[in-house]
Amino acid sequence: MENYRPETICVQGGYTPGNGEPRQIPIVQSTTFKYATSADMGKLFDLEASGYFYSRLQNPTCDYVAAKIAALEGGTAAMLTSSGQAANFLALFNIASCGDHIVSSASIYGGTFNLLSVTMAKMGIEVTFVSPDCAPQELDAAFRPNTKAVFGETIANPALTVLDIEKFAAAAHAHGVPLVVDNTFPTPVGCRPIQWGADIVTHSTTKYMDGHGVAVGGAIVDAGRFDWMAHAHKFPGLCTPDESYHGITYAEKFGREGAFITKCTAQLMRDFGCTQSPQSAFYLNLGLESLHVRMQRHCENGQAVAEFLHSHPKVEAVHYCGLPSDPYHALAEKYLPNGSCGVVSFELKGGRPAAEAFMGRLRLAAIETHVADARTCCLNPATSTHRQMTEQQLAEAGIPAGLVRMSCGLESKEELIADIQQALEAV
Repeated sequence: MENYRPETICVQGGYTPGNGEPRQIPIVQSTTFKYATSADMGKLFDLEASGYFYSRLQNPTCDYVAAKIAALEGGTAAMLTSSGQAANFLALFNIASCGDHIVSSASIYGGTFNLLSVTMAKMGIEVTFVSPDCAPQELDAAFRPNTKAVFGETIANPALTVLDIEKFAAAAHAHGVPLVVDNTFPTPVGCRPIQWGADIVTHSTTKYMDGHGVAVGGAIVDAGRFDWMAHAHKFPGLCTPDESYHGITYAEKFGREGAFITKCTAQLMRDFGCTQSPQSAFYLNLGLESLHVRMQRHCENGQAVAEFLHSHPKVEAVHYCGLPSDPYHALAEKYLPNGSCGVVSFELKGGRPAAEAFMGRLRLAAIETHVADARTCCLNPATSTHRQMTEQQLAEAGIPAGLVRMSCGLESKEELIADIQQALEAV
């Protein structure tokens, strides 16, 4: 399906039924799989044959959906995880371990900031955060001899900064490390980071890919282009024998196209077990089938709401890259020519009290710890998703204390705007 447009891949990618087989991806609701002989199963444990033996590692339903996401992103291999956080953790921990270092954009989701700055720090992995707007020289200065990866979000949650993917990719490659990009907000319908130099792409499939708030999940996609063996001294986990798998060297046996995902599945999924269930993967696929249609409406509603808020006297600032006045508009035109997403972040005059009064009056938009859903929702990040960050960290991430993040759903844009207008009257 790699030569088809994203619209067609959304509907038919990843799974092609044979004669008399189910038209829809089947739910293989089984933890284990039967084999005729121990020798047959042994080949799977030795990674000498493909197949299934335990759903903690792989499951046919999950693999069908992962293949669709890989095709959408233009990658060579992919895997599903239990959440977007699990996807980001596995993607980074697959190549960085105790004593290593990561460079990351400071403008990222609060939960991911916490993962990098606190949890992975406890594991001995240090992170240097840089502004997404930093000059190339400043970005270059953040690297160390033990740097193993660069991380960023295509559209940051909730600051809505747009990552200059080519700038970050050039810096990463100059230092012999891969660029990992979380592409959750635009989805591959809006942006394909691999085309701009990203090596690994992650997703919280809980968001637009699912689109209906029914199943938590994540995904990792490998571009299949990074030459691990050319930088073997940096990535011993991929380029030296893995004794837990009978001395297999992943980069040699599976090449650029398959080494990263094979190691991540065979080693990390084996040990951490953050698996997406077949049932959740089935729900995810239903969402993917309409992703290209839904994203158009989300972007249309987001643009309309942003334009309305931008002209309202009670609004201090609006962050939405679709607005010509937005500082990331030029980058959006480059990387997101078909629209960004339905999420709009804005600041009300009056700060946090004004934000709380506004959200309390909304009728259509629910206050939820969620985003990128068919239904409109909103929250104040400083008191919810990013409450673990200090005031200084909030400022560095572009998240004022009174910021409101509104995720525009699929409702009528006229009625969304009317709801926002009546709620603003209470401010």
